[in-house]
Amino acid sequence: MGYRAKPQIIAVSGISGKAGPGARYNCRMNLVKALVTVSGMTLISRILGYARDTLIARAFGAGIATDAFFVAFRLPNLLRRLFAEGAFSQAFVPVLADMRAKEGVDGSKLLVDRTATLLALVLTLVTIVGIIAAPAIIWLSAPGFASDPAKFDLTVAMLRVTFPYILFISLVAFAAGVLNTWGKFAIPAFTPSLLNVSFIVGALVGAPYFDPPAMVLAWAVFAGGALQLVFQVPALRRIGMLPRWRFDHRDPAVRRILTLMAPAALGVSVAQVSLLINTIFASFLETGSVSWLYYADRLMEFPTGLLGAALGTVLLPTLAKHYSEGREAEYSRLLDWGLRLAVLFAAPAAVALAVLSAPLVTTLFHYGAFSERDVWMTREALMAYSVGLLGLILVRVLAPGFYARQNIATPVRIAVFTLVATQLMNLVFVGAFRHAGLALAIGLGACMNAALLLTMLRRKGIFVPQPGWLVFALKTAIALVAMGFALHFAMGPEKSWLEAGLLARLLKLFGLVVMGAGVYFSLLWLLGFRTRDFRRTDG
Repeated sequence: MGYRAKPQIIAVSGISGKAGPGARYNCRMNLVKALVTVSGMTLISRILGYARDTLIARAFGAGIATDAFFVAFRLPNLLRRLFAEGAFSQAFVPVLADMRAKEGVDGSKLLVDRTATLLALVLTLVTIVGIIAAPAIIWLSAPGFASDPAKFDLTVAMLRVTFPYILFISLVAFAAGVLNTWGKFAIPAFTPSLLNVSFIVGALVGAPYFDPPAMVLAWAVFAGGALQLVFQVPALRRIGMLPRWRFDHRDPAVRRILTLMAPAALGVSVAQVSLLINTIFASFLETGSVSWLYYADRLMEFPTGLLGAALGTVLLPTLAKHYSEGREAEYSRLLDWGLRLAVLFAAPAAVALAVLSAPLVTTLFHYGAFSERDVWMTREALMAYSVGLLGLILVRVLAPGFYARQNIATPVRIAVFTLVATQLMNLVFVGAFRHAGLALAIGLGACMNAALLLTMLRRKGIFVPQPGWLVFALKTAIALVAMGFALHFAMGPEKSWLEAGLLARLLKLFGLVVMGAGVYFSLLWLLGFRTRDFRRTDG
């Protein structure tokens, strides 16, 4: 038999009766349905993201202009991942959920107003400083560019245009935290699509009006950030949580959020910090290395966003509510459910990315200025990254197990240790494997991070595995091996993908994905897995 999770009823959203102190959540929610909703919206964003990257690769290739843009966008993009998918949610959502449960709507609104006011002030100051200090930031984040004045100056100019994105996306993350706490998952999950739309329109329409044409990418970042923020406003107004100006930096709840937020940035996003450090290493390698790592990372973002970010988004408010109510057994069972779903879907995604690395890169990016050498170099990075995919997604499930309890110290200690270990691995691998060695270090670091988080959750008695894990893992491994062999033999010679046309590549890649999924899930079904075993209705 497959794993069978007993349905549990857990309060997550909605307020019954008259709002006020002590008002309780009573709205039942199917967590699988919520997960599908978030994943579906994320899928739209990822598809648009690949369309955007295909256009960028076709129009600009992998050279000086794209290296400059990807470095200029690396810091704002890092902040997006830290805030939108990481630190801010981990710090803000548990405090807001606790406030909503204990103080009702009025207390929640006051917290939202004061947090938004302080956040906007600080971020405006940071943005101004960042624009002024752009040359120093580029010198620190990509010191290898200093030897090429034209490349360095272009990167600085692009950073000054993209830096306000930090202000926009941080406020977007704030709005998403509020909406997720109210159980409104769809709008925050769809919002990132607007950035991709901005890129696509810019690349197709605006490039000829800029000198160099790649500068349009920086302005697309600016416009996309503003669009995302405006898009959230109606949803906040509908739930009565649109912030208004209320400045009080002494508010204990606000100070608690700020106290939790800084270390949470490192604790939940150590892999993204490693990516930033990798840019420094890559800036000293041959031209194109930064771009190859970027394109490979974009392919990794598909499963991490579709599953990892979605699981973290859905789990965190529910875990925080369990903790507030002292329901430790439900807390542990919910973590178990999340871990099994992560393994069930992340493991085949990792195998598919490794086996189909060349077909994926060729189909998505091998057009126009993106050369055959770019294909093979990006393929190497993607194969190395895939080693850590399961670890990256498991971190998205395990870290909320600490953050929902407002426990920052434990994951931060683990994150610091993992970050140091990753950089040591960088030094070891970069000489032999060049840019792929940097990707491999991040992948192994993510696996280490997940293993240590799991160990500490069990040691502290927070997570007690449900029965059946050994059988679950063995059956999943059998299905993975079968899927891997099927994909390897069905995809044919990698060189043949370079010679095929766009339609042939798309059709064959689609067929491989369908076949691989069919082999994997059919075998799981024969081994006793059923979809009903993973249903979980919480409310």
